[in-house]
Parts: sequence; structure tokens; C-alpha cells
Amino acid sequence: MSLHAQLLERQQQGRPIRVGLIGAGKFGSMYLSQVPRTPGVHVMGIADLSPERARDNLSLVGWKPETFQARSLDHAIQEQSTHISDDWKALVEHPALDVLVECTGSPPHAVEHILHAFAHGKHVVNVTVEADAFCGPLLARRAAAAGVVYSLAFGDQPALICDLVDWARTCGFPVVAAGRGHKWLPHFSASTPETVWGYYGLTPEQAARGGLNPKMFNSFLDGSKPSIESAAVANATGLGVPSDGLLYPPASIADIPFVTRPRAEGGVLERKGMVEVISCLEPDGRTIPYDIRMGVWVTVEGETDYIRHCFEEYNAHTDPSGRYFTLYKRWHLIGLEVGLSVASVALRGEATGVATQWVADVVATAKRDLKAGEMLDGEGGYTVWGKLLPAEKSLAIRGLPLGLANQIKLLRPVARGQCVSWDDVQIDPQMPAVVLRRELETYRA
Repeated sequence: MSLHAQLLERQQQGRPIRVGLIGAGKFGSMYLSQVPRTPGVHVMGIADLSPERARDNLSLVGWKPETFQARSLDHAIQEQSTHISDDWKALVEHPALDVLVECTGSPPHAVEHILHAFAHGKHVVNVTVEADAFCGPLLARRAAAAGVVYSLAFGDQPALICDLVDWARTCGFPVVAAGRGHKWLPHFSASTPETVWGYYGLTPEQAARGGLNPKMFNSFLDGSKPSIESAAVANATGLGVPSDGLLYPPASIADIPFVTRPRAEGGVLERKGMVEVISCLEPDGRTIPYDIRMGVWVTVEGETDYIRHCFEEYNAHTDPSGRYFTLYKRWHLIGLEVGLSVASVALRGEATGVATQWVADVVATAKRDLKAGEMLDGEGGYTVWGKLLPAEKSLAIRGLPLGLANQIKLLRPVARGQCVSWDDVQIDPQMPAVVLRRELETYRA
């Protein structure tokens, strides 16, 4: 039975999936905009540091005021309405909750929320992919031990890429490469919240008018978010990562199967079976027509003459050899698609992407010469950006995960372009996210 049919059945039976959301910002609001249009789902509670902001966002996306005025979680269930507060623990611990959607964007807090959900027998859809990037394999292991499902969020690019990889492997195709698109030039890695709008083609006034968060947008531009999402994909699929960071080869959609081949065959890959990110800009800054900037892709190999002949007969677009074929989605709809993960986790007990091994890591890397005593300000900020590295290399250099590089003090200087190590910073060893990450390193070592 399809997910939609199962949702309709749950609605007819009066047994909706009870959902709790932590974090009602942009991503969470996009999901909330779809909930009234989705059968069989009830958002029983929303926890946010600013309940008033959450209410404003619900009004913005079209919810009627009477639908989110429940006095308590119990009343929300009785009235089929939504309770809003800043008490995330009460939401997570409520016995009626089926699925928690973690949507804060704060990696240390996300880990705490997720572990608490597991302890109370709740499934989790994790939107805060930064947390998954530095301890996803252990989060998945803790979920399995608790008898619940932990999942990446559909609509975000990692889950969509995982879906394409699963399609390829289930069809019997070896995956040569998989990834997403991006707008990239090498000097973007030094971008700060002050320079981001110029690179995006907006004025600061236009950005302010739209309420756009410069640090968040800069985390995409400077390469941090593409690295984080590529790490999540690698850890979920077992695909390898480049030995010294993403290459961002420029290519149109038509050229992806040509570019995403091994170097020995004219492409950019160190070997078959890797993640990569395609740039929509030529090295001189010219825009590439028909780009994959907002989309995802997978390149597969036709191993036999018969398969390659089928590619040709059905006009599949391949590289010049006819061996490599790329399937793609040109767009992702972000929070508008999260409902698929919620339904899959609750109804099928299946994740839409989950870490199965520790293949990749994202290490905080200095944007400029940093001095002892400075405070690191995390992804998209003024001090560090995220570099994708193989897990073995990160372990060897004692790399500090980007997701933990926020509001911590440097103990010694770090030169521009140098990866920050655990030894360079002062960090609370008792923080749950730090404890879990250290456990992952010990397990891998």
C-alpha cells in the first residue's frame, strides 16, 4: 500500500501520526505549510525558543489561529489542535508522540534532543544535518538499540541523493558518483556574512527586506553546507570522499556524466564510487546554462555491451563512451517534502537516509589567520568554513568537526587554510554532542 493510501487509512481510523516539531524557523515552517494538506498527520506540539515567533510563522503559512491555541499537549490531542511552548522536553516525553522532527539547526542542541527522543521511544526525522555529519553513525546505532527509527529529512539534498543511490543499486547499477549542485568559486570559502550578498547578487537592503539570514546563506556559499551534506551522504551510502576536499567541477547537466568519471577516463574522480558537488559557474565566473545548482544527481555505469546498447536505444544521455549515465532531479523543495520522511518512518519503519558507517567528516578550517583567544563562530561565520575529508584523515589530524566549532575559544593561533584540531580549542568535554563524537572516534580508532 502506498504511503498516501496508508495516511488516508490512518485518517479514516482516527489514528493520525502524532508529530512534534522542535524549531519553527524557515525549514520547519515549510513543513508546517504542508501539514494541513496531508491526511493522517497531526502536529500535536511545537517547541521553539520563541513561541511567539512560532505562532507568527504558523499564521504566515496559512494556519487558522484556532488550530494552534491548545492549552496543553493533552488538550491538543483531544481537540486535534497544536500546543506551542518552549518546553521541548515535555513534547518529547509525551506518550502520544510518534515522530519528532528536529529542526533547530543547532548541532549540539540537536544531539541532545535526538538522544532524549530515543530514550523515550520516539522516532526522529533529523533536519539538522550538521549533527548527522559529525556523529550520525552513533545516532543511528542508538536509535536501533532503542527500537526506533532515525532518519535524514526528505526534501533536504542528502536524503534525495540517498534515494537516487538506492534506486541505482536496487536496479543493479554500480554507482560511480553522486551528489548535489552548488554555486562555487574557490574564493567563496573565505566569504563572511558581510560579503555573502554581493556573491549572491543581492544588496544588503534587499536581503534585509526579505528577512534573509546572512550567516545561514553564507554557510551554503562558503562550501560548509555542501561539505556537511556530502558527508551525510557518504556515511549513509558508503561512497568515498575526495582526499583533500570537494573539487566542485563546473558542468551543465549534459556534462555531468562526462565530468563524474574516474580521472583515468577523462573525469575528475580519484576513483569510482565517490561523492562530489557540481558547480554552476565556470572558473571565470560565467554562468553555465541548464545547471544543477538546486538539484541532485547520480552517475551509474552500464557494465555490459547490452546495457550500454539499451542506453543508446532509449536515448539516455551518457558520456561519449556510452558507459556512464546520469539521472537527476533539478530541484529540491526543502521543507515542503519532509512529510515523506515522517510517513516513511511512522508507517513503514524505514528511514529516508541513515548513516551506516563513518566514511567522511567535515573539519573546521580557518578562513583567515586566527589568533589565540578568538572565539570560533561556526558555519557561515567569520572564522571557519567546513572542509570535507575522509574520516581516517580527520582522525589522523585530530580534526575539530565544524558542527562543534561554534562559540568556543582558540587556545593557539591557526593559519588561514589550516584545519582546526581538538588541541587548538577549549571545549566542554561533558557536552553530550562532544561525548558522542568522542565515542565515535574511539570506536573508529
